This record gives sequence, structure tokens and C-alpha cells, in this order.
Amino acid sequence: MDNLTAAQVAELAGARLAGDPTTMIGPKVVTDSRQAEPGSLFVALPGERVDGHDFATTAVERGAAAVLVTRPLELAVPQLLVPDALAGLTALAGGLVARAKAGGLRVVGITGSSGKTSTKDLVAAVLGAAGPTVAPVGSFNNEVGVPLTAAGVDAGTRYLVSEMGARAVGDVAALCRITSPDVGVVINVGHAHLGEFGSVAAIARAKGELVEALDVNGWAVLNAEDPNVAAMAARTGARIASFGVAGRPEHGDLRVWAEGIQADSRQRHRFRLRTDGGVEAPVALRVAGAHQVGNALAAAAAGIALGLEAAAVAAALSAAEPASRWRMELAERADGLLVVNDAYNANPDSMAAALRSLAGLRRPGGRLIAVLGDMLELGPQAADEHRKVGDLAGSLGVDLVLAVGDFAPELAAAARAQGSEAVVVADRAAAAEQLRAVVSPADVVLVKASRGLALESVAEHLLAEGDHRWA
Repeated sequence: MDNLTAAQVAELAGARLAGDPTTMIGPKVVTDSRQAEPGSLFVALPGERVDGHDFATTAVERGAAAVLVTRPLELAVPQLLVPDALAGLTALAGGLVARAKAGGLRVVGITGSSGKTSTKDLVAAVLGAAGPTVAPVGSFNNEVGVPLTAAGVDAGTRYLVSEMGARAVGDVAALCRITSPDVGVVINVGHAHLGEFGSVAAIARAKGELVEALDVNGWAVLNAEDPNVAAMAARTGARIASFGVAGRPEHGDLRVWAEGIQADSRQRHRFRLRTDGGVEAPVALRVAGAHQVGNALAAAAAGIALGLEAAAVAAALSAAEPASRWRMELAERADGLLVVNDAYNANPDSMAAALRSLAGLRRPGGRLIAVLGDMLELGPQAADEHRKVGDLAGSLGVDLVLAVGDFAPELAAAARAQGSEAVVVADRAAAAEQLRAVVSPADVVLVKASRGLALESVAEHLLAEGDHRWA
């Protein structure tokens, strides 16, 4: 945020100010005392195991100029007192965005069942090449991450990229009230959090809240090849920008698609970016996986909807490096072993995308090995969804599957039925030890599971066996 007086910040946050109203605060807003620095505002959020108020003194010692708290503390800095710290942070972020939008800020909101973070990184690369851009680091996409990211805008910010996750109907709508998006990107509707939503229809209802938040001057960027997403055009008064991997979408005020898609040996894809009017520009992605083509088209549509030239968008996409950890992260060990760390999270759709990418990475004389852990929050359909993953792994020719978690037996049995060798292992440590004994330099190893299993440690264990470089 811009440097503001304590009185100005208190007004934006709806807080009662105790302390010097002329104290200058900014530019950082933090909820982690370890990230406090001179001038910052520390927000004391309650947590499941710790209370942010217990760390306010540390934040001040590190230079925080003020604190946002729910009760008075013995501190020598201004205190912004609110009934609810998260509500205060939310109000502050919304106020800062409104100030910046009055100065020309444009906001892009992104949601979907899978691929949100990868798409967010590509959108940020496209917009960042055009002007000062604020975007979340990693998957900062919930009721805390969205306002914290939004609080980073200032008078010079041209674009804000806001990734929006949801665990219930109403979540995306609440996040939109903070950021007031001008462009809403919906990538897909899949099975992530199916256990919490209860049905794909409910997931679609939640994701569509993003396009419902747009006004008539906004743009809804919709995946034309996902029927649940394409149907969202009827839920918004905004203009429609459609994107498609397979060819030109049938509908849309703006249509963006890919032609001539080809993959290199690392599953990085190149294609011709096409839009209506005969516009064409070459793209050569540096991120791995066929699913990244769709993500790139979504980013391209958002950029073009905001007035950027297709050639500039294509150049930015081609220059974009992987920006978030543990998402199709390729590393090659000095002996040649290729490790694909896609362990940040998993659901049926992202599992399928990762396995298909793995199949395209096979090398002469080498095997395809997949270390696959549980996909969480799938509800009553969990066992069946894990069997589908095992079936796909086997049908794609994965040579060895190491399955971890409560649904490992179902996944492994389905993989075996399709001809893969499949082993149930007790935990991630056991998976790492088994891999150490069986991998050879020509092999490719994929590691993927939901966040709760922390399988990235398996990939890190493999790479610790020798020097490596990012592939």
C-alpha cells in the first residue's frame, strides 16, 4: 500500500485508533511477525494453535509501525482496534483497492477447480510485462491470502491479479467484494473439494460467482471446452472472452485459441496464438504439461481483453518461467534422472493432467515411475476416484506406481489391473527409500498428492542424492 497516516489506515479498516494519528504506515501489511519490517502494519489474526496477538511485540521489534488488534496491548506504536482482525484486514484491503481503482487499477480474478495458480502465474507474467503488477505468491487464494495480496497495491500499481479458491458456495462472491474484478477468468469446473460441495453442479455454482460479480464493462474469460464454464455466460452481463485448445470457440465477443500445438522432450508446448480478425502470434511455453496450453490461452484472453496486443501477450507467455513451487517442477539430476515434483496439491483432474505429462516424458531405456498419494476432500466418491487414477496410470504405460495413503490399495490394484507394477508403501519416507533402491538415470519420476501428504519431500530426497539442475 501507499504510505498512509495511522488515521487514514484506521478509517479504511473501520478501526478505532489508539495512538499518534500522524504516524506513517506502509508499505507492507503482514500477518506473520517474521515478515515485519520498518513501517509495516502487523495484523494479529487468531489461529488454530497460536494467536497473532502473542507475536505483536516481535513485529514491533522488527519495525512494525502499527498493529491491527482486537484488544489493547502494551505497545509503543499506534493500535488499530477492531472487533474482528480478519474483518479489519478485509475492510482495509477493499479500501486500498477502491483507492487504486480510482487511479486506474485493473483487477483480474481467477478461479477454477485446478490450474488456478499456474494460470495466475501466467496472467501475472503477461500483465507484468505491460505495467506494475501485484499478484499472490504461490496459492494465496483464501479469505486471508486475497486481502493480504490486495493490500499490496499502491498508486503506481496498474494491475492486481487475484486467485480465488472456494470451499463453499459464497466464498468466491466474498472475495470479489474485496477486489471488485474487472476481468473474471474461470478455467474449469472439476472434482476438487467434491466432498465439501457435494456435487459438480454446486462447484459450478460457486465458481460462477466470479462472473456474476462483473459489471457490464467487465470481461468474463471462459473455457469454451468445459460445458459447466461455458454455461456461465448466461450468468453475467459482462462481455465474453472465450478460449479453446481444440480450435476457435463458437461464441464470444473475443475468441482466443491455439493452432499447431507441439511438445518438446520436456513436455513444454509451442503453438500459434490466434484471435478473431486473423491475428496470430507464436508462443513457446517454458512451463511443462499439455494442460498449460489452456492456462496460457486463458492468460492471453485476459491480457487481450484488457487491451494488450496479441504479439506482446505471446512474447510475455514465451518468457514466463515457472513461478510457483511444486507444480510440474522439473529437475534433472547430474546422473540423468528426471524428477517431476507436482506435489503441491491434487484432485482427479490435476492427477490426470500430470500423468499424461509423465507419459510424454518417457526416454529411451528408461521407466516411468509415479509416486501417487491420496487426493483429499473427495467425499463418498473418493475410493472410485482413486481407482480411476490407478487405471489411468496403467493405461498410460506407467511402469511402477508407488501408492501412499488411505486409498493406496484401491489405486494400486487398479494400476496392476492395467499392467503396471504397483506397490503400496507405508508413508513418504518409505516411498523415498524404495525409490532410492530402484531408480536408474534414464527414469522419470512423478510425485503427486494432496497437500496434506507433503510428498514434495520424496522429490527432494531424490534430488539430494546428487547435484541437479532445473530442466
